[in-house]
Amino acid sequence: MIQIEKIIRDLHLVRKKSPLIHNITNFVVMNNTANAILAVGASPVMAHSSDEVAAMAAIASSLVINIGTLEAAWVESMLIAGKTALENSVPVIFDPVGAGATPYRSEISREIIEVCKPSIIRGNASEIMALDDRNARTKGVDSVHSSDAALEAAKALALQSGAVVVVSGARDYITDGNRVETVDNGNPMMSRVTGMGCTATAIVATFAAINRDYLEAATHGMYIMGITGEIAALMSKGNGSLQMNFLDVLFNLGEDEIKKNIKL
Repeated sequence: MIQIEKIIRDLHLVRKKSPLIHNITNFVVMNNTANAILAVGASPVMAHSSDEVAAMAAIASSLVINIGTLEAAWVESMLIAGKTALENSVPVIFDPVGAGATPYRSEISREIIEVCKPSIIRGNASEIMALDDRNARTKGVDSVHSSDAALEAAKALALQSGAVVVVSGARDYITDGNRVETVDNGNPMMSRVTGMGCTATAIVATFAAINRDYLEAATHGMYIMGITGEIAALMSKGNGSLQMNFLDVLFNLGEDEIKKNIKL
């Protein structure tokens, strides 16, 4: 059972400790992701060279692996960083962007799960269903399935991989294969902003850095993401202003806003 007080506690811990979040992520979202991590109170680093990822992963508080702009040299760095994080008990948060869109993306996603053993996997419904070997399709990096349709696949993937699995959608599902949490906060306009899912992965990573109950951490992160997006959408005229307002709301988000807007 998720408790509001624990969400607020974890947000305070993120801001107090400012954990280092190592991101190997895609070109499209680097700036957005780094700014979101800063806004929530953590410290981002975007390091993807194979010459330094092991050293960086070893000192990080969590590692984000995001395959949005997939390329062979980056895959090598992801595997090096992931193995190093695993050896140093650093949580790995994996975003299988576009899994199911091409055989290559699906193959690399499975390799990362096998080698890096992520603590948390976050994706949209089609990505999660593809990793469970269902016949799911993605439209580029966008889902063609609802999050509701992916719940059973998410449970199966969680049990198979040992990771907490997060399915983003109109309703977010978070599961360890047995327990299931849901998050209903958010706004449809968020899906019109490039990289908002990648931002969710990064926010989840900041909470995993300070809370090693990964089901709880992932759920707390998705609540903060959804509440922030919901508040920001109310003051936005479109997806352009939503990007700016999202960061401002996240930076200023406090106990009162969480208690007023959370949907339990």
